[in-house]
Amino acid sequence: MHVVYSEAHRVHSPKLYFKAGGFHEHPEVVERADRIAATLEGKGHAFVAPEDYGPGPRAAIHSQPYLSFMETAHARWQAEGMGNEEAVPNMHPGRHMAGFPEGLVGQIGWFTADLSTPIGPRSFEGAKTAANTAIHAARLVAIGGHAQAYALGRPPGHHCYADMAGGFCLLNNIAIAVQHALTHSGARRALVLDVDVHHGNGTQGIFYDRQDVMTVSLHRDPANFYPFYAGYGHERGAGAGDGANLNIPLPQGTGDNAYLDALGGALDAVKTFAPDIVFVALGVDGYEGDPFDGFKITTEGFGRIARANAELGLPTVLVQEGGYNTDDLGTNVLRFLTEFEAAR
Repeated sequence: MHVVYSEAHRVHSPKLYFKAGGFHEHPEVVERADRIAATLEGKGHAFVAPEDYGPGPRAAIHSQPYLSFMETAHARWQAEGMGNEEAVPNMHPGRHMAGFPEGLVGQIGWFTADLSTPIGPRSFEGAKTAANTAIHAARLVAIGGHAQAYALGRPPGHHCYADMAGGFCLLNNIAIAVQHALTHSGARRALVLDVDVHHGNGTQGIFYDRQDVMTVSLHRDPANFYPFYAGYGHERGAGAGDGANLNIPLPQGTGDNAYLDALGGALDAVKTFAPDIVFVALGVDGYEGDPFDGFKITTEGFGRIARANAELGLPTVLVQEGGYNTDDLGTNVLRFLTEFEAAR
């Protein structure tokens, strides 16, 4: 399988995030991608570097005010003499506040959903590399004729909306890649299948009213788990996209067999939609040893999930999302890729 990868991901190295009443070391570390890359090297996968596709693909998904803010946020933060290295909000607009602020501190709160996504000196540079990585993998499949390709990039992207960062995500890599594939290939209908333990709320939001992109997410029930406010079963899409969004929230501790049963039902719905191309948001943070303690998926279970996906028999782009047990991260991704190829 072609692995699209750039060591430029290392320029983004967030330090702290806020959880359970205090700041903690950030789990979205450089080591995540390094460990995966090291595991995949020598296993028969062809590594290719992404090209720079410029601002156009990002602007096809994200609002211009958001992109302009992200380009300048850290430089403004430094220029205004803020005390810490990373730009973080201290307030977000509530349900009854809708005025757009002029000042930097207010804008950081406007354009971010939480305190999990600090903006460092080169964070947006790293995010652009991750988006280019996903685009390049999509082009290999949608234009280059490859059956599958894997985008190994970070930071992840599926929590990022068109105009709001969150959940470690600064650009929605998979959404950018989907739109690029639909624009530049013969594909007319795309599926986004999100197997990360967290709901892909940003991806859902971006495509919620579209009938040409079906979004499916299997994740831990958000009633008491990030992102808390989205990912429920009644969210089915809106307008032209009514019925093109499927959420399958599952209880904490869900293991291999229960997960595979739920995935089978989701794939039955997918077949009715009849996509031309599939994008898998490949989070492996449902692993039994992951610090987020959502599911109890085993390494073997990731192989079974991969085989179920592969049985769709469609061109497939795999885009890396979560996975925070760095000791086993590479092994789990390798198992997924190996089993996926074997089932094709």
